[in-house]
Amino acid sequence: MDPLLSLGAGLLLLALWVRHKGLEYLLIHHRWVFVCLFLLPLSVLFDIYYQLRAWAVWRLHSAPRQHSQRVRHIQTQVQEWKNEGGKTYMCTGRPGWLTVSLRVGKYKKTHKNIVINLMDILEVDIERQIVHVEPLVTMGQLTAHLNPMGWTLPVVPELDDLTVGLIMGTGIESSSHIYGLFQHTCLAYELVLADGSLVRCTPTENSDLFYAVPWSCGTLGFLVAAEIKIIPAKKYVKLHYKPVRGLEKICEKFTEESKKKENNFVEGLVYSLEEAVIMTGVLTDEAEDSQINRIGNYYKPWFFKHAEKYLKANQTGIEYIPSRHYYHRHTRSIFWELQDIIPFGNNPVFRYLFGWMVPPKISLLKLTQGEAIRKLYEQHHVVQDMLVPMKSLEKSISTFHSDLNVYPLWLCPFILPNNPGMVHPKGDEMELYVDIGAYGEPKTKQFEARASMRQMEKFVRNVHGFQMLYADCYMNREEFWDMFDGSLYHKLREQMNCKNAFPEVYDKICKAARH
Repeated sequence: MDPLLSLGAGLLLLALWVRHKGLEYLLIHHRWVFVCLFLLPLSVLFDIYYQLRAWAVWRLHSAPRQHSQRVRHIQTQVQEWKNEGGKTYMCTGRPGWLTVSLRVGKYKKTHKNIVINLMDILEVDIERQIVHVEPLVTMGQLTAHLNPMGWTLPVVPELDDLTVGLIMGTGIESSSHIYGLFQHTCLAYELVLADGSLVRCTPTENSDLFYAVPWSCGTLGFLVAAEIKIIPAKKYVKLHYKPVRGLEKICEKFTEESKKKENNFVEGLVYSLEEAVIMTGVLTDEAEDSQINRIGNYYKPWFFKHAEKYLKANQTGIEYIPSRHYYHRHTRSIFWELQDIIPFGNNPVFRYLFGWMVPPKISLLKLTQGEAIRKLYEQHHVVQDMLVPMKSLEKSISTFHSDLNVYPLWLCPFILPNNPGMVHPKGDEMELYVDIGAYGEPKTKQFEARASMRQMEKFVRNVHGFQMLYADCYMNREEFWDMFDGSLYHKLREQMNCKNAFPEVYDKICKAARH
């Protein structure tokens, strides 16, 4: 009984302290207490539920049978909206807190919510090398299903909870220098349009719609299914770690490795203006036992901290990482965001005792953050991905340093084809770009969220780059459509009578347009 009495006394003292200080004080200044005691266990229960559900659906083969019925239900809801006079815009009924984006979408409260319960893998067609999926299928769900079958996606966007709905925005991984962005690996989309009709689009069938859907953020129709290319999987990624010093050398080495097609994966972690670790990976079925690192195991160090060891030791290294562990290497630490929420999260004692519950669900973090934390994050925290031409990498890192001074920075190269749509290179040829991800608290003294981000957005426009739309965007309408090519998008909104059914993408995602 002694341990139980001690635990009870500890909980009583904690409750008295919370009562004295107030819950808001606890959530702002000691958020880790709430996260560790409540959100981590809840996150485990969420995972168990969805894993059991996915297993049951797979065993009963119910997803393909129920898919048509669910789509018809969506069409019925759209028809009801029309019959009611279409007085407000439509949007998906998925609660805003369930999305991985940190942005708070207030439009959910005023728009007609269309319930879309589509979260299953419909078919894996080995002969055609495609997987047919519903939009709420997660990346973790897909790799868990495909990898044991010997297949994988060409581009597996980081974080387990990201969904196929990324098609409406965008997704990227360290294989994107070969395959492009996530949408470039998609072969077909199925959408319910503003008139309630179900349409399939491919590069040769309804091709304008196919190319306009990415980056449209659900403002052309409701995505109900997609066909995505799959490729043969291998057991391991043979990963080379190379520390590089000097900004010019960092950019030269990263560009050089990104152009090598023999590299299946290329990634850079920039730890300061002059220090980085550049990693290149090759898929393989063979591995040396002594060099296998199962980095995804709960007790292992966070990946970005593990990579930093090579920089501190100033030595190169080679490891063999199981493929699925590699695909989700940044999941446990949410890249490096978790260190701001649980400062001791990478401590070996914490990892061994509680690491199996990590990470907390981003959706639960959003649901429980409260207005005070939301404003604090908005003013003193950045989560941004800027896509810039590789030729502007050195200038871009310098700008990130002067305007934000957030480290590490994530570097991920990708090839951008000259396809129609909102995002394409300035010229007529495909071009090598790089995603620069900044996640954390800016250390620059003059940082002010709106002014600093507007300055950053202006720089990105000037180098013909793009801002990922999951994050806070401060551009006005003219600046937004200067960054993105809206010609095809606006043409289709006119043709498909979207203007009264869905908000314009700018009005949906930009802070200057939201109230």
